[in-house]
Formats: sequence, structure tokens, C-alpha cells
Amino acid sequence: MTEEDPLNTSERSMQMRIAAHKSWALTKDRAARTQAARRRSHHDRFIEQARTLHPDGTEKQIADAADALKTAFYQELALKSAQSRRIRRDMKKADQERAAARLLKAGANTAA
Repeated sequence: MTEEDPLNTSERSMQMRIAAHKSWALTKDRAARTQAARRRSHHDRFIEQARTLHPDGTEKQIADAADALKTAFYQELALKSAQSRRIRRDMKKADQERAAARLLKAGANTAA
């Protein structure tokens, strides 16, 4: 393409899709490519947070802080998961109690 003939949005998008498909075609181990990037970006997030919290820290201090941040993150996820399960269990129990009360009420109305 030349300066006089710039790509419009859909052409640019199509070109990027073509490049992505070619890139994946050249990839021998797709799982390793995606897994490595995912792990790296996930770990990098905690390293960046640790560097923000400890700008003058040594590499060991940064790594230790990143590990602690990662542990805290997963503990928070576990807590939220447990809370969610408890809330669902409580809601199910309340629904069952309401249904039983309706049945009792309906039975009392028909017996009278």
C-alpha cells in the first residue's frame, strides 16, 4: 500500500487476521506458546505490584513480595469462592423452606 492509498479499518483488520493465521501456522507447539505467555503475564503482574510497593528493594525482596502478593491473591479467590458457595447453599435452603411452607399452607387450605 502507498501513502495515497491507505488501508481502511476493515482492510487493516483483515490484514491483521491474515498475519495472525500465518503466525499460528508457523507455530509448532501451540500449547507451549499460549501457556508460556499466560504464565509470564500472570507472574509479571505480581512482580510489577511488588516493584511498585518496594521501589528500592533488591531482586530477592521483590521476588519474595511477589510471592506473598500471589498467595494473598489466591487466598482472596478462595475466600470469595467459599462465600459464594455458602450464599448459594443458604439461598437453596431458603427456597426449599418456602416451598415446604407453601405446600403446608396449600394442604391446610384443602383440609379445611
